[in-house]
Amino acid sequence: MRVLGIETSCDETGVAIYDTDRGLLSDTLYSQIAMHAEFGGVVPELASRDHTRKLLPLIQEVLDRAGLSRQDLDGIAYTAGPGLVGALMVGASTAHGMARALGIPVLGVHHMEGHLLAPMLEDEPPEFPFVALLVSGGHTQLVEVHGLGQYHLLGESVDDAAGEAFDKTAKMLDLAYPGGPEVARLAEQGDPLRFRFPRPMTDRPGLDFSFSGLKTHTLTTLNALRDSDQLDAQGRADIARAFEEAVVDTLVIKCRRALDQTGLKRLVVAGGVSANARLRERLGNEVAKRGARAYYPRGRFCTDNGAMIAYVGAQRLLAGEHDSEAMQAVPRWPLDRLTPPAA
Repeated sequence: MRVLGIETSCDETGVAIYDTDRGLLSDTLYSQIAMHAEFGGVVPELASRDHTRKLLPLIQEVLDRAGLSRQDLDGIAYTAGPGLVGALMVGASTAHGMARALGIPVLGVHHMEGHLLAPMLEDEPPEFPFVALLVSGGHTQLVEVHGLGQYHLLGESVDDAAGEAFDKTAKMLDLAYPGGPEVARLAEQGDPLRFRFPRPMTDRPGLDFSFSGLKTHTLTTLNALRDSDQLDAQGRADIARAFEEAVVDTLVIKCRRALDQTGLKRLVVAGGVSANARLRERLGNEVAKRGARAYYPRGRFCTDNGAMIAYVGAQRLLAGEHDSEAMQAVPRWPLDRLTPPAA
């Protein structure tokens, strides 16, 4: 089954074709980062307009790369949520229009289910069951996964997600958007011993996260240096290092607890923050101590992409799921409300 995947949940237009027999045939991604950078964050109306402008040419591009025509497609999957409602509507309306014209099934896919299963696109995918850390700009969640649609939420952020905290810290440090990679680059120059920031919610049991207080502590430290005329380039780097170390430590501690609590030996890490090199190094060491293994998507599939949507859509379409005539656009959609495909 050849499935076209469309991702338009935020500021990246991703398109891919996945074949259930041959794997990923082609994929492409257009990022709006340059457009939104001057505003320091995503402008929803501009995002929607740019998706409208780029989506159809990108669909043709992946078809040409795969040597296929639209008539060769067996189904279409699109991101139905969560995300920016206007951006979601662009992908949903395009997918439904194409599917109706071609007479093939169409299905709205959960964006975070795409991230969760993105490592399945790798040469050595994880087997079920596993613990998943979903860590991005909008989500920080630990999930126990026993199969497609079989998700038990273990813990999540009660305020800012880790990626959101990275972006806000980048703004404090006058770094470019998107902030996560910029903070990580600056942290490489920082002294790890100068500051020690709190590891939020690690001094109590449980698997929930909170990064709002860490963000406030970062701002307080930054202002203290500024008020004492000590805020130079090295000071900014030292703050970036302390912040990154605190986030990484917190995520590692919670993942360790989740593995111990579930008794599982496989950890999937996905979402934009999963590309952070320090996080990968620390988690790799931690799971190895437990005789476990960590799995990640390749770099370009850590952030939003069409391949993960095509993959999840293909699995669910193959099982007989599809939309009714009504398209879906769900800005808020808890992952644990998903269910397995009907037998």
